[in-house]
Amino acid sequence: MSRTTKHYRCSKNKGSKSQEGISSKVHPDAGGIDVGAEELVVAISSGRDPEDCVRTFSTFTSGVEAMRDWLLAYGIKTVAMESTGNYWITSYDVLETTGSKVSR
Repeated sequence: MSRTTKHYRCSKNKGSKSQEGISSKVHPDAGGIDVGAEELVVAISSGRDPEDCVRTFSTFTSGVEAMRDWLLAYGIKTVAMESTGNYWITSYDVLETTGSKVSR
């Protein structure tokens, strides 16, 4: 596992305590990001990535670029982010250049 990314396995069982992705029934091309000072926790629909639906990336440039690439690889076109302070700005700018719709 790289320094910039942590991986979580998605739960197939309802009620499981493991990480669950975003429901694809609401918006199948959507993702969500919880932005912190040191890490970005990103969720996509459970069916998108066969291995992971929630990943944690570092806020260093390499982590933000890895997050962008992961979201693009699985067809995520809309991203909602939650952030305290101004930590969201770099992620917002990087994702906006891809043509993704980003809201915070």
